Amino acid sequence: MTGLRKATNAMMLSLCGLSALLAVAALVAILGYTISKGLPAISFQFLTSLPQPVGETGGGVGNAIVGTLLLVGLACVFGIPLGLLAGIYVAEFARPKVAFAVRFTADVLFGVPSIVTGLFVYGLVVIKMQGYSALSGGIALALIMAPIIARTAEESMKLVPTTLREAGLALGIPRWRTILSIVLPGALPGVVTGIMLGTARVAGETAPLIFTAFGSRLGYQGLDEPVAALPLQIYRYAISPYRDWQQQAWAAAVLLVMGGLVVSVVVRVLTRRRLH
Repeated sequence: MTGLRKATNAMMLSLCGLSALLAVAALVAILGYTISKGLPAISFQFLTSLPQPVGETGGGVGNAIVGTLLLVGLACVFGIPLGLLAGIYVAEFARPKVAFAVRFTADVLFGVPSIVTGLFVYGLVVIKMQGYSALSGGIALALIMAPIIARTAEESMKLVPTTLREAGLALGIPRWRTILSIVLPGALPGVVTGIMLGTARVAGETAPLIFTAFGSRLGYQGLDEPVAALPLQIYRYAISPYRDWQQQAWAAAVLLVMGGLVVSVVVRVLTRRRLH
């Protein structure tokens, strides 16, 4: 029996290692192919210029970079507090039935296709504002981000030992202060992971932005005006018949992927340093 257990353990470890290797290989393949196709088109002019009309050579994605940062920033402003507070409420305060209802709602929202979220915000915000806007795009992305943050925050806070909560309360610390000063820092790695997952998810969304931000060939003109975004520009350039636009779509894809990768690494490093 001992030999069988050892063989089973070795087999399962090998399968886990193989699965990890396949996941890393897929990531490397995607990154490598995208970089090889798009890197030759990246230049300072490409990063700072506005798009050119059909038939004109050159142009870039300067407005799309600014628009993407703006939209993701708005999504974080709206989505992170909403998701984090919902996760804290479910993990620390809600009764079982209420917690189940909130958790079920978050799971349903997480599974809703992003284009449906875009249509919802179109009817709720765009029609009322009588025009596409950066604000409506940020709201749509926030609705996609919030359920991810809420669920990961809840599960992360549940992993914090109850004894830490009891120790804080025993010292006379108010419950809200115990949560903010003891429980939340203990759950910080999981919370940050949820925020990064939500940010990465919305940074590459295209469908909801078609119905909200819409896109623009101009620079930033205000929160109540249409705004460009890298996913929108990639989508429109990739399906065009013009080879120059297709090349720029690959270059924009490199920027989008590498931007998310760099932000993830930086946040991980800063979080680890704070914990140690």
